Amino acid sequence: MTFMEGRTLRCLGSWTMSDVGPAERTLRLMEWPAGGSLRFEGSGIQAFDTGGAVVLSRAVMEARRRGCEVTVEGLQSEYAQLMSLVSAHWEAMMAHVAARPNGKARFQSSIRNLVDRLLRGLDFIGESSIALLRVSPSPARLRWRSALNSLRLDGVNALPITGLLTFLIGVVIAYQGAEQLRKFGTNIFIVDLVGISLLREIAPLIGAILIAGRSGSAYAAHIGTMKVTEELDALRTFGLSPTELLVLPRMLALVVALPLLTVYADVLGVFGGMLIASNQLNVSFTAFLSRFEEAVAVRHFLIGIGKAPFFAVIIALVGCYQGFQIRGGVDDVGRHTTISVVQSIFLVIIFDALCSIILNWWNL
Repeated sequence: MTFMEGRTLRCLGSWTMSDVGPAERTLRLMEWPAGGSLRFEGSGIQAFDTGGAVVLSRAVMEARRRGCEVTVEGLQSEYAQLMSLVSAHWEAMMAHVAARPNGKARFQSSIRNLVDRLLRGLDFIGESSIALLRVSPSPARLRWRSALNSLRLDGVNALPITGLLTFLIGVVIAYQGAEQLRKFGTNIFIVDLVGISLLREIAPLIGAILIAGRSGSAYAAHIGTMKVTEELDALRTFGLSPTELLVLPRMLALVVALPLLTVYADVLGVFGGMLIASNQLNVSFTAFLSRFEEAVAVRHFLIGIGKAPFFAVIIALVGCYQGFQIRGGVDDVGRHTTISVVQSIFLVIIFDALCSIILNWWNL
């Protein structure tokens, strides 16, 4: 806070970054005298930091620009030292503030960063593709033990959570559909609702989202930790390719695991729907399976299974790519792990939406 007494400007209270706003507005609107002496009295300042020093220095310079002979008195010694430090580096500070980009420059910078990330991503995809082509003629170069271990971790260990979740989703779909079908006396159509929605869309999508959360994040964290501890540099020093050693086994294991998980999810999801159909709509298991065979075409099952390998490639590449992008320490590992999960789920859903549009054009 400030107030003027004749030729003395008294500064009171807290002059810190969080509290100096009112004083700054008062000084900005103040009518400075033209010429003569002007004294800044700072003995009433109770707290002072760099923000307060900048505001007070700006006010002093403005008064001097108006022709006043300014003196600053009453400041505590440490406050006076801070004022001297700010004054000594004033031009550098103002140059830094002036160099801050405007809205247009920030937008252009964001576009450049986006393009740069896109190019790095395409470069990683190209590098992975070349590594796969290099390994294909000689499969013995692939780390099969690592691939089998990834198959166990990403496939077998994911069975409980995948089965439970898809079973509950099948229950929910059937239960919600039963409330509507019962009104029109079309109970048997619960089979169409559960079968087509689960086999074609929900089971592969839920499986992919779960794998993105479990495996994609694990890939990013593992590779990122290896990069922080300089293990990747050690591999390159020995002439080994991190892409062949770390990316390909995970990607191939996931390409095998995710379609199998999708089939498993289809079975448990449909079973959950059967239970609700039997309890809520009096549709027996025999009637359900008979209608299922008639109403649910094989193409719906094949479409769901066909999308699973593409989901697997997206999840594996995004998780590994984010691991290789880690530059800092442990905090950066956590940040890129989160990014890998979000990007994987986003790209999986985008790919699924594009597949739905294309298949609709083809009347499939």
